[in-house]
Amino acid sequence: MKKFALLFTLVLALVLSACAPKATPTPVVTEPFRVAVVMPSAINDMAFSQSMYDALMRIQEEMGGPENFEVVYSEGMFVVDDAAAAIRDYATQGFDLVIAHGSQYGSSLQEIAPDFPETSFAWGTTAETFGQPNIFAYEAASQEGGYVNGVLAATLSTSGTIGVVGPIEVGDAKLYVEGFKAGVMATKPDATVNVNYIGSFSDVALASEAASTHLAAGADALTGTAQMVVGAIGKAEEANALWFGTQSNQSSLAPKIVVASQVYHWEVVIKEILDLIADGTLGGKSFVITLANKGLVIEFNADYALSADAKSLADSTVKGIVDGTIKITLP
Repeated sequence: MKKFALLFTLVLALVLSACAPKATPTPVVTEPFRVAVVMPSAINDMAFSQSMYDALMRIQEEMGGPENFEVVYSEGMFVVDDAAAAIRDYATQGFDLVIAHGSQYGSSLQEIAPDFPETSFAWGTTAETFGQPNIFAYEAASQEGGYVNGVLAATLSTSGTIGVVGPIEVGDAKLYVEGFKAGVMATKPDATVNVNYIGSFSDVALASEAASTHLAAGADALTGTAQMVVGAIGKAEEANALWFGTQSNQSSLAPKIVVASQVYHWEVVIKEILDLIADGTLGGKSFVITLANKGLVIEFNADYALSADAKSLADSTVKGIVDGTIKITLP
């Protein structure tokens, strides 16, 4: 648990050495804090898995590099049994924190964690720790950024028809879709919001088909969540329809049509977990990223010419959600 003292120890050693130049310095031997993460898709999926990978890379940079904060990962772990094997293997190797980044990994983690009482585990998106003292849980209040994106979509849509490509109706995906729809209806009550859950987080072809259906129904603005949305974004780009992203910044996929993205900054949660581990708490707590704690951030696409009025409306919506003057009512 003393690995976080690395930078302080190094600085202190330098100071003491300067004060007593005749003393022979004692080498400080330490190991990096080691984190392993198991993810259902690729680290560059522009969605759920990338949001965690990017967060860990930001922390690694702040910590001074891999020599202080080591990160390894297993990506594409959509088969739960394979993911469980990877989680157990990382724990066996003595990693300090093993992150199971996917709600589908919960039952596996519930079985594995008791076998490694000195290892910290984390998983999301959920608030469930199973009462285990070495499991942390994390989730996203994704309806908040969804609401902001919905306000923008309603403001910018000229047809009044908006399409949503959802994966499976659970977790942060469901919250996002419901928040988005609430934002649209609060801004333009006579708008039509068509929602299609395709039953998969990863089926790009189905996401493309769903987007095409929305476009054929007159939608000029689309959104969706999970790694399969790359297919939907492609169809939106072909039709020059607007796109509103979530989980990761999706501007680079279609710079001309992506307006804004709600980005998950999981480092807000991970830093709290690291502090607790350093103090000897290995789990038993859950966390939520929000607009208020900066775990959720609306990132605008610099290449999209968003009007000053629309951006101001989005900013004021964020402020209203944070200060409580805007209440998001979900079904």
